Amino acid sequence: MSLKSKSTTITILIHVLTWAVLGFVLFGYQPLTMNVELPYQFWIKQNLVFFMLVASFYLNSAILVPKYLLKNRTGVYFLIVIVLVISIYFLNSLIDNWFGMHQLMDAAFHKHGPPKHGEKRKFYDFAILFIMALVLGISTSITAIQKWQADIRLRETLEQDKISSELSFLKAQINPHFFFNTLNNIYALTHINADTSRKAIHQLSRMMRYVLYDTQHGTALLSQEIAFIKDYISLMELRLTDKVKVTLNSPAAVNDMTVAPMIFLPFVENAFKHGISATLPSEILISVDQNAETLELRVENSIYKDANPNLEENKGIGLTNTLRRLDLLYAEKYTLDINEDPEANTYKVHLTLNLS
Repeated sequence: MSLKSKSTTITILIHVLTWAVLGFVLFGYQPLTMNVELPYQFWIKQNLVFFMLVASFYLNSAILVPKYLLKNRTGVYFLIVIVLVISIYFLNSLIDNWFGMHQLMDAAFHKHGPPKHGEKRKFYDFAILFIMALVLGISTSITAIQKWQADIRLRETLEQDKISSELSFLKAQINPHFFFNTLNNIYALTHINADTSRKAIHQLSRMMRYVLYDTQHGTALLSQEIAFIKDYISLMELRLTDKVKVTLNSPAAVNDMTVAPMIFLPFVENAFKHGISATLPSEILISVDQNAETLELRVENSIYKDANPNLEENKGIGLTNTLRRLDLLYAEKYTLDINEDPEANTYKVHLTLNLS
């Protein structure tokens, strides 16, 4: 059962319970406590009172509360409610006079003792005012709660739509960014080795298939994501020299769980972009570890004077969007530590995701 259906069912049950209790008071408890034989006019009057209470309940719920109270027109609302209560009070008195209820009730009670006309009239007057206040109070409370719940559902829907739209936009930005860089690499390879560039194009087409078709639902299997990273590294290695050492450590047996597609790529891409020297020995270490529902990515690369891997100064569109995606998809379920150590000549990224 959906949240909306559950809320509707609860609302109906509250209405049924409210009228059942009020009906018992008007047609059961009150007559039984009188312990007298009541005239038929009394039952007609009780039905009329019940009808007026139902009408006032739904008039307040459907019109007065939404149109005035919930739109900050509190003064007008309470003025109308006071007029409504006074009107029903006088209608009740008019019905009493029309049926001669006080005389009939005095006659019924006179059989069991001396008449107490004044006390009974005061009791009925107080009772109708109390019941009216109770009915309008319940009506106002139910309507206000329903409006509050509807506002919460609307905000949640809008927030989900906003997140979905933003994630689609961010992913659309990340993909062209990645492919633009990769195509530049392949273009450079065409001037060096045609066979190698053909192999690179084949690998890129396989990666594009993953991005375009395997991630349509917004999630991917961890095994697919690791395979994608392996393909990316293999593609990058085609243009690297022997001075660059790339190490990838990943679980031998992956416990497949769903992850956000290409969530690791910007960190790996950043290492290749800023951690490789054309002339000096370079090293990139990438490690993916899985422990139950916790997933960890570690990326470590060298630092060179001609590269500035500082996240705040050189984020790039890929890293910027990845940070935003992490905030949206794994809010309070991820930690990201980035450490630049000039003395050790290393730049380290440690991402931990809770996939529960």
